[in-house]
Amino acid sequence: MNKKIVNIIGPLTSIVLLVVLTSSFIKGIKRIRDGDALIKKNQAKLEKQVEENKKLEEQVKIVQSDEFMEEQLRNKLGLVKEGEIVIVLPEADIVRKLAPIIPEEEEVKSKPNWQKWMELFK
Repeated sequence: MNKKIVNIIGPLTSIVLLVVLTSSFIKGIKRIRDGDALIKKNQAKLEKQVEENKKLEEQVKIVQSDEFMEEQLRNKLGLVKEGEIVIVLPEADIVRKLAPIIPEEEEVKSKPNWQKWMELFK
């Protein structure tokens, strides 16, 4: 009887051990795939941030340039260079009030095609 139990326990232990190892192996593979997906996602974010950083650096260079500062000062303070002519336009509301009123044309309602044909053959 002891031999029967030993004969049953041996293969049963092997099967349980195999099941445990297989499930551990599958969980490990799943963790690796999840980690790879997370790495790819973070790499895409990083690339996007690097591109945005380059754009911002270009904007900083533009804003810090002498031409940009001069243009902003001229626009905000109303300054002009020698030889330039400044034209001051009234605001849009005033222009609308001064503009002539053009009467709208009446819409001519066209007749349906069947009526046109009836008139043609009368």
